[in-house]
Amino acid sequence: MEGNTEETIKALMSLGLSEQKAKETVKNPTVTKTLLTILNEVRGVQLQDGMGMLLYQLGTKIKPQIHHHLPLLVKYIASNKLDSTLRVDKAIEFALSHINNIQTDQLEKFCGVGVVVSPEEIEKAVEKQITAHKKEITEKRYGFNTGPLMQKVRAELPWADGKAVKSEIDLQVFDLLGPKTEADLNPAAKTAKKAAKPTKTEAKESTKKPIHSETDSSSLQQSVTILDVMKKVNFHKPGENYKTDGYVVTENTHNLLKEHLKVTGGKVRTRFPPEPNGILHIGHAKAININFGYAAAHDGICFLRYDDTNPEKEEEKFFTGIKDMVSWLGKYPA
Repeated sequence: MEGNTEETIKALMSLGLSEQKAKETVKNPTVTKTLLTILNEVRGVQLQDGMGMLLYQLGTKIKPQIHHHLPLLVKYIASNKLDSTLRVDKAIEFALSHINNIQTDQLEKFCGVGVVVSPEEIEKAVEKQITAHKKEITEKRYGFNTGPLMQKVRAELPWADGKAVKSEIDLQVFDLLGPKTEADLNPAAKTAKKAAKPTKTEAKESTKKPIHSETDSSSLQQSVTILDVMKKVNFHKPGENYKTDGYVVTENTHNLLKEHLKVTGGKVRTRFPPEPNGILHIGHAKAININFGYAAAHDGICFLRYDDTNPEKEEEKFFTGIKDMVSWLGKYPA
């Protein structure tokens, strides 16, 4: 077993992984099996610089339901048609929405295969962003954060080389500001001084008082709500259930999902399914907030649906008690 592990580590390192990264990867048998399958697909193929890491990305991000498309995607990477992390991610996305059959011409169009962004196009797109933020750049000089500019250029030119975009931004910023001055090289002045250490008397007094006043506590509780949290949660969109790990896809899956979206109008629908054979507990409170909160945050609806799996223990008081508790939390109309 130890000898096999050593061979596996060496095989993974041939993709460009460090020895430490290869050892960490071996701990995940599912990913390791996929990567070994990929290596078998490219056996005897001379990989160009960077291809190994793209194959590694494919192996770590591919979903079980599109494993049968693995040879095709590997072939596209090995032939340098999927030559960036963005194109690999887009290929996986396309495969997930075409699980049963991939038309290669559609795949290539979706992934921008063969699309070349010229230096002139990059220069023009960068110039537009520099001009739009010229005043702010001039004021902040080299303290200006160019990251958002790069994101906007990449949004306009999704297939542009990231390094080329970054180089062009740096060049145009330099042309606008000139060489860094002594002031640019000095660290930015801190806007707030460190709070003075309290005296013993002040420290003693502080222990007699609550850390927050009632007003402060109320403001803290209101500053972040469950809706705020749920708006940032990255779940799959309605109709994209098939993208989740372990989802079983049949030939009729996409047709059923399309029909579902027609009925729901494409809105988020969740459920809270308690079993009415007892009262709710703190774990239910968490589920209520997440299930109802996620639906509310995305203008959807959450259904309170009783799970009728143990009728012998169910009682009327539990049905009404559950509804009252959910209503008390403000998640269900009374």
